[in-house]
Amino acid sequence: MTTKLNPAQLHLLELFSHDLSPDKLDEIKVLLADYFVRRADDEMARLQQQKPTTQADLDALLNAHLRMPYQPR
Repeated sequence: MTTKLNPAQLHLLELFSHDLSPDKLDEIKVLLADYFVRRADDEMARLQQQKPTTQADLDALLNAHLRMPYQPR
């Protein structure tokens, strides 16, 4: 089975085709993590505007059992 790279993966491979120092690699990891955190924050803000969450909603979520039961194969 072969895995085909998507355009974003190919672009990143081209960008990083040269050697990076461990410090530069760490900087890039932080930049990418910050990007995805901002995206998640933006989406949470959008969802909160769409349907505001109450304390009762949060309490219900805190006490909810959301795990699926174990299903042996």
